Amino acid sequence: MTSGFTLEQLSIDQSIEYRKIVTEDDVHTFASVTGDSNPVHLDADYAAITSFGKQIAHGMLSAGYISAAIGTQLPGPGCIYLEQNLKFRAPVFIGQEVVTKITVVEINERRRRVTLKTVCECDGKVVVTGEAIVMVPSAE
Repeated sequence: MTSGFTLEQLSIDQSIEYRKIVTEDDVHTFASVTGDSNPVHLDADYAAITSFGKQIAHGMLSAGYISAAIGTQLPGPGCIYLEQNLKFRAPVFIGQEVVTKITVVEINERRRRVTLKTVCECDGKVVVTGEAIVMVPSAE
């Protein structure tokens, strides 16, 4: 099993990027798994008459990319997700690349908690912002 960073290996401002292009299959799979069948995500004709003008990805799909980045890269395997807050700032359209940035902003060594700034961007525009708290294993 691959291990992620231990608490002692982390530092303030340490960061990573995780990239994923949103496909129509991703959106349909997410809808199938979660049961969120809102037509703004799944029906091009319906979405065309909304303020977005075309289908948008579920906001929580982008949140899933945050989870993937945290769980696989920073801090990575072994960390436990405790909290996440999110603000959805702009839509993500099918075919766009979501660039997820995770940055260490605070380390609480006594409690083994790390606070992470979480941001998703598409084409340089911020689409999701938030903050996560994770528990990270110690080297000891």
